[in-house]
Amino acid sequence: MLTPLKDKTVVVTGASKGIGKGIAKTFAAKGAKVAVVARSLTKAEETAVEIRENGGAAHAFEGNVADLESMKRVADETAGVFGGIDVLCANAGIFPNAPIEEMTGEQWDEVMNTNARGTLYSLQACLPFLKKAEYGRIIVTSSITGPVTGYAGWSHYGASKAAQLGFMRSAALELARYNITINAVMPGNIMTEGLEGLGDQYLQAMTASIPLKRLGSVEDIAHASIFLASKEAGFITGQTIVVDGGQILPESLEAMS
Repeated sequence: MLTPLKDKTVVVTGASKGIGKGIAKTFAAKGAKVAVVARSLTKAEETAVEIRENGGAAHAFEGNVADLESMKRVADETAGVFGGIDVLCANAGIFPNAPIEEMTGEQWDEVMNTNARGTLYSLQACLPFLKKAEYGRIIVTSSITGPVTGYAGWSHYGASKAAQLGFMRSAALELARYNITINAVMPGNIMTEGLEGLGDQYLQAMTASIPLKRLGSVEDIAHASIFLASKEAGFITGQTIVVDGGQILPESLEAMS
């Protein structure tokens, strides 16, 4: 059994929807105080209200991970409300489709600034408070796309997700002196709001590539994040956990027959 998260404060970026919302709600259900961070304060507040209505502790903050000063305000305000920061879940990310032949430099920069630079800025903003914690934890939401697999139209996204892991490994060395660990969760195909409108045929094709024969849930990612945030995971740093139902294992669909 993991040490309870009661009295721990968790900052979750990109927490108004999808995986980030699942992470925020699951941490709150485990007793943590959650800073729900999103670019839209209205959307962040919707998640925070949902958490509070279910008996959890949450506060909404407007923050742009691609803007360091914005994230510093979030970190300062979170510490003011909850008394400190123990865990950062650097989850915010975007994944617009852009074929290589059509991709502009602006599209590339937008994805890299949010996904890769946003990880840096979130960490930098929270670091002064993580250093004061009993033990600091940073969990990065990366992806199997980029570090392991590819997907047409997502080359900039894949590059950003691979960049997060390269950053994480060197960051682990710098943060160890402060008893802060940093690790990454690499989701496969996860059922979020973004997939609901793609149709049954698309979802069935995605499911067919997963040995466990289901899409992942946001809670699957949240539970891996909670483990990495735990006291018991204190000797794990600079590592990744793939949460994909075995998706990256088979050489082909025939390998699963």
